[in-house]
Amino acid sequence: MATNMPEPTGRRHPWVSGAILITIGLFLLAAQIFHIDWGAAIPLGLGLIFLLWGSLVRKIGLLIPGGILSGIGVGALLIEGPFSTLAEETSGGLFLLCFAGGWAVITVTSALFTQKTAWWALIPGGVLALVGGALLIGGPALRALELLGQGWPVILILVGLYLVIVRSRR
Repeated sequence: MATNMPEPTGRRHPWVSGAILITIGLFLLAAQIFHIDWGAAIPLGLGLIFLLWGSLVRKIGLLIPGGILSGIGVGALLIEGPFSTLAEETSGGLFLLCFAGGWAVITVTSALFTQKTAWWALIPGGVLALVGGALLIGGPALRALELLGQGWPVILILVGLYLVIVRSRR
């Protein structure tokens, strides 16, 4: 009895599994050589796997967790490793800049490996970079960030007025 069942799609990219195993092996080898803290390294390792996987099969849905986890992983490794002696605000700023970089990676990898560029990822990345930069700079940058935090509802009101007044005329 013949059925019209589609062929399984798991065999379309058989080399992906091999590439992921190679990435995991390289990551584990580097962790041994450079004495990397495993707790901080796990998000980076998972992020790299997702980025590789998403790049190889050209799926943006895999690049998104890859970028986010990679940014978190790099930030965790830096503040747990070479920058562990930084002040709390400074290390927080460094972590947020790394996290913002992960969001930027989503945009870059989607532009390189998929049909559609994820420009939207620059919005959360930009906000994180703004806050992280202010934490690193301190002083007047923190005050400006505080004022921005209090005044951002005005921006929503202005955009809403624009949409109501200007767009309704069209």
